[in-house]
Amino acid sequence: MFTDEKKLKRTSKFLSLVLRHKPQTIAITLDENGWTDVEVLMKQLDAFQHPITFQELEFLVKNNNKKRFAFNEDKTKIRANQGHSVNVDLNLQPITPPSILYHGTAEKFLNSIKEKGLIKKNRHHVHLSADIETARSVGQRHGKLIIFEVNTQEMMERGVLFFKSENNVWLTDTVPFHFLKQID
Repeated sequence: MFTDEKKLKRTSKFLSLVLRHKPQTIAITLDENGWTDVEVLMKQLDAFQHPITFQELEFLVKNNNKKRFAFNEDKTKIRANQGHSVNVDLNLQPITPPSILYHGTAEKFLNSIKEKGLIKKNRHHVHLSADIETARSVGQRHGKLIIFEVNTQEMMERGVLFFKSENNVWLTDTVPFHFLKQID
């Protein structure tokens, strides 16, 4: 198991990089749904100076505080649950969200958000939270925190689709500024 908290964090970040953004970093491929073979992943992690045992990988998937990763049923494949910048189809189905969701970000992005709303940039979706605490945790990583309340009820009434990832992140394509209310 991970006895070194720094190694756990470093490994989690590196897995996020290769399973969400740059699989080519360690010469792996993701299938159309974002899955890669666990044995190949472990072999390539070892070859690129990031060795991990299967037990450590299992621990990381189960205990990652953001539940970023998932195994298939027989644990022969692994993928990131959301946040991809590479082209994958996670087979997410539209779902009705709570009437209000939240988005945490940094104050330095406020002018852009007023102009464009929340946009997905190089990711597949805009990420939203069901609670203020999660939005706060996400937003404070980027600078002076601001939190928006997102009027998902009105967005749904206008035909906007929402999805929910396996790790409970709410997703949508874009959030125009008029659906946002700054609360923090």
